[in-house]
Amino acid sequence: MTWYIGRRVLQMIPVFIGATLLIYAMLFLLPGDPIAALGGDKPLTPAVQAALRARYHLDDPFYLQYLQYIKGIFTLDFGTSFSGRPVSEVMAQAFPVTIKLAVMALIIEAVFGIGFGVLTGIRKGGIFDGTVLVISLIVIAVPIFVLGFLGQFFLGIKWGIAPVTVGGDATVGKLLLPAFVLGLVSFAYVLRLTRSSIIENLNADHVRTATAKGLSRKRVVTVHILRNSLIPVVTFLGADLGALMAGAIVTEGIFNIPGVGGTLYQAIVRQEAPTVVSFVTVLIVIYIVANLVVDLLYAVLDPRIRYV
Repeated sequence: MTWYIGRRVLQMIPVFIGATLLIYAMLFLLPGDPIAALGGDKPLTPAVQAALRARYHLDDPFYLQYLQYIKGIFTLDFGTSFSGRPVSEVMAQAFPVTIKLAVMALIIEAVFGIGFGVLTGIRKGGIFDGTVLVISLIVIAVPIFVLGFLGQFFLGIKWGIAPVTVGGDATVGKLLLPAFVLGLVSFAYVLRLTRSSIIENLNADHVRTATAKGLSRKRVVTVHILRNSLIPVVTFLGADLGALMAGAIVTEGIFNIPGVGGTLYQAIVRQEAPTVVSFVTVLIVIYIVANLVVDLLYAVLDPRIRYV
């Protein structure tokens, strides 16, 4: 087990270097002058611009800028944003909100997706199965910003069940509606993936053997069908955690959530390379850790899998 975890950690190194180098290069090649745009309608004086360029190493060649940033990463110095705030401080403010939102969305999609997937898989071909499949297709087809505005209108404005916007106080209660909207599309995929996996395992040899031994229907479904059917679902959920965090820009914008999405978007617009790459670096680490946890869960779900 220790060897396996060590190997996965070593795999992080080329992924980290490649991703950060690519993002940094893309920002470096963007047209425009980020320092000149800081002044807005009142351009900065040449002396101020020169001082800012020297401070952020913008006159250095690309490779020197990147090496300077990587050096700071290893000393836990993520640099300073153009607003003067340390990037670590910006991340400390934005990431807890988005992590809370993404985890809530993941729980919603996992619980309801797996639950409805099991019910539709066992009752395949019936009215309930057909109705749920049609609803899941509609959810997949409708853009997330439409789902967000519909949730705001009906649950927030018309019925007053949930707050319309979140604002600075991102409590669990206020994040419930945005998390539901964010996890709704993935819920449809989890549902359909669970359903197809359940149907595939219904006629497996080990399931017929368990039924022939006289085991109860509940035990056959929970132990022999569901356990083996969850492997592809867990794989999807592990990858989806990072996708939820990276894809929360629209949801956070609709519900005015001060998280990673809005902060990252503003940093891209201002071409703040240290801020963007730092945020992406943390997202990469979350992706890799989530996939490592998924790999370890395989051994729990399937006894045939062992890491030795």
